[in-house]
Amino acid sequence: MYQGFYNLVSGMLTQSRNLTVISNNMVNVQTAGYKHDTMVATTFQQEMLYRSGRWGGERQELATTSKISTADRTYVNYEQGGFEPTGGIYDFALGGEGFFCIQTPGGQTRYTRNGSFAVDNEGYLVLNDMGRVLSTNGQPIRIDNEEFSVDARGRITAVIQGQNGQLDVRDYGTLQVVDFADYDALHREDNGLFSTNQAALQAGDDTPVLWQTLERSNVDMMEEMTNMMTSQRALQSAAQMLKMYDTIMGKSSTDVGRL
Repeated sequence: MYQGFYNLVSGMLTQSRNLTVISNNMVNVQTAGYKHDTMVATTFQQEMLYRSGRWGGERQELATTSKISTADRTYVNYEQGGFEPTGGIYDFALGGEGFFCIQTPGGQTRYTRNGSFAVDNEGYLVLNDMGRVLSTNGQPIRIDNEEFSVDARGRITAVIQGQNGQLDVRDYGTLQVVDFADYDALHREDNGLFSTNQAALQAGDDTPVLWQTLERSNVDMMEEMTNMMTSQRALQSAAQMLKMYDTIMGKSSTDVGRL
């Protein structure tokens, strides 16, 4: 009797969660290295419908039905975004699969595609408000000279003139770039960071570090706007139907009861 309530309310909740995912994608359309999410819905439980004869004959299977739809999981699309040359000396991008390593203030290592770095007041290369960028030796990278250069392997060096007039090459470290065997085991955290319990693998030679360049978000704004309008209309339709269903149920319990 009340199956319609289950169908409509669960549909509204599912569309509301989908709108949250879509709005988060749209907010991060300008975030460097952001990977867009897609929510997938599923049925909560299926039941078999039977038909039985008026005089207790054998039941016949009709179909299966589900009273509730719910969010199953959110998938991350790790597809490569486009590249944008910026000219910023602290901007980096990865030209293939892999992640930069960030040491959070709590000492944990997190992973990101966002290479929009800066330096803190101590001269360490950082991802703003997230933590310090790690080198291949597992230590934060400290840069005390803006006249540096970066090669395709992420090695940061600067030519320094000593007091005796000789030129020396100062090595500030090499950006640590890692990859993972199972991307489904990555857990998305805030601000484009990822965490995982699986062991990190060294990224291959087919993942060059692009200096003075940022990777754009792979969010398609037109696609997200279309998905948003579709989800909003589904939510509004379910809300209108729920009002109608509530009115019908109210009449059945009041008007029919007086007969």
